[in-house]
Order: sequence, then C-alpha cells, then structure tokens
Amino acid sequence: MTPERVAVLLMAYGGPNSLDDLPAYLADVRHGRPYTPELLADLTERYRAIGGRSPILELTRAQAEGVARVLQETAAEDGATYQVYVGMRHWHPYIRETVPQILHDGADRLVAVVMAPHYSRMSVGAYLARLEEALSEHGATLPVHAVESWKDEPDFIAAWVDRIHTVLQRIPDTERDEVVLLFTAHSLPTRILDWGDPYQEEILTSVRLVARSFPNQPWRFAFQSQGASEEPWLGPTVEETLDELARLGVRRVLLVPIGFVCDHVEVLYDVDIAHRSYAESLGIVLERPAMLNDHPLLCRAIAAAVRRTLQQARVGTP
Repeated sequence: MTPERVAVLLMAYGGPNSLDDLPAYLADVRHGRPYTPELLADLTERYRAIGGRSPILELTRAQAEGVARVLQETAAEDGATYQVYVGMRHWHPYIRETVPQILHDGADRLVAVVMAPHYSRMSVGAYLARLEEALSEHGATLPVHAVESWKDEPDFIAAWVDRIHTVLQRIPDTERDEVVLLFTAHSLPTRILDWGDPYQEEILTSVRLVARSFPNQPWRFAFQSQGASEEPWLGPTVEETLDELARLGVRRVLLVPIGFVCDHVEVLYDVDIAHRSYAESLGIVLERPAMLNDHPLLCRAIAAAVRRTLQQARVGTP
C-alpha cells in the first residue's frame, strides 16, 4: 500500500524581523484598524530592548525540524510520509503563503497544529479560520484535521517539569521550599467567558499537572500581556499577584510562562524586563526557567498529538 502523504502545519503568531517591519506588523495584528504613534513607539521600544526583532520564526522552524524527526521514527508504522511546514498568523511566512506549497507537494491529508497548547475560540480558533480561508482561496479539497488542544500531552508536561526542576536544583535546599511557582499565560478579553470558552480551564489543567511534580512548592496562576484595548481582560494580572505575594512575605518567585512555547516579546520583554523589574521594586527576586523552544520532549508531545489526531481521523476510513 502506498504511504499516505501527510502534511503537518505548525502555526505560530509571527513577529517582525526588524524594527522597520513594525508598522506593517502592527497593522496586521490590528486587522487594519488605526493605531496611535504612542502605541507604535511603545512597541518599538519593547522590540529594541530585546534585540530589535522577534526570534519566533527561527524557533518555530527548529520545532518543526524536531517534530519531523520524531514523526519519521513511526512513519512506516503509521503508513504515512510526513512533511512539516510552518505558517505564521501575523507575519511572513503567512499561513496563506505556506498553503500553496503544501498543495503543490501533493499532500493527501493536512494536520494543523497551533503552537499554543490551550484552546480558545479567540486564539486557536482564529488560526484555524485563517487556514480555512487560505485553503478555500485555492479550492483545496484535502481533508484537514486540527489539533485543537494539547494541554495535557504527557511530554509537554514533562518538558516543563524538566525546565522547572533545572532551576530549582540550583537553589539551596534550605531556600527551595520558599520559592513560589507563578504560572502565567496570555490574557484574553473577558467576553470569551460569555461564550463558555474553555481557555482558562485548559490552562489550569496544564498548571495542575505540572505542579503536582513539585508538591513542596506553593503556586499561583496569573494572566500576563493584557492587550491595549479598553475592554476588560482576564485576571488576575501578574502585578496584582506579585503584590499579594509581597504582602505574604514571599521573596523569591519562579515565573513559568506555561501558555507559551518559545522565546518572543511576551517572554523576553514582558517577563524578563517588565515583570522582573516590578518584582524587584517589591523586594522579590523573580526568575524564570528556559522556554521550551525545541526541547525534545516538546517535539515529542506535538508529534504524539499529530499521530493521535491522524489515527482518529482514519477511523471509519475505507
């Protein structure tokens, strides 16, 4: 039997390759809505502070290479050949720019993975809508199967446990149990709650699974990187949580950005610069583990989610 040609598309947010890209990038993020000079200036300073560009594309490509290597291990068993692609929601290569290559390569099926482990209609749903639009533009008819959530993939949890353990082991035994784990994820507007959106519970599922490997560590959860719009956003914020911890006499926090999978501005600036500075003003030492980036366990988690989704899609297929 001829192996089925399976395309795997990893979709990530995207980020500017230089400061010169920022006006166009910001316009894309805002779907063409006007923005103030102050907003652009603020974003420019944030990117200047982290080196003038986003590393998200090369990190996502490294993740794609890792996933491809893992899938190759089981390709014959799966009756498939796998090819892994990368498409970005808000910058080049856009999802719509990657789809023609997938079609040109003759894929029989497409498995789509958003590089965000926790489902929300506003986040993951938006990526899948972009993919559907791109496929429709080309009249594509190949079956598409989405990995909507991979919050509890064992290797995803194990990857974070590994990263946290590495940091805690550097802390003297006498001080380790005093370290508070502060898990964070990107905030979204509170209107998602009116939809019955599962986003918050999805995140807490991951948090609880990771935290149980550290029974001696107290933990908290907070939302970070609230948007610039005036509508209410999910909380508590990191700042509110740090205020609470300071009142309790906490002096050391390990911030774990569990809602993200690689280094980008929300980690390199929001956490490493803004939140660390705020913590310092409260007398708190704030550290964070290395991001997962292309951690082998992360790549295995994504590959496992792809294989599971493919197997489920084939049920009942003649």
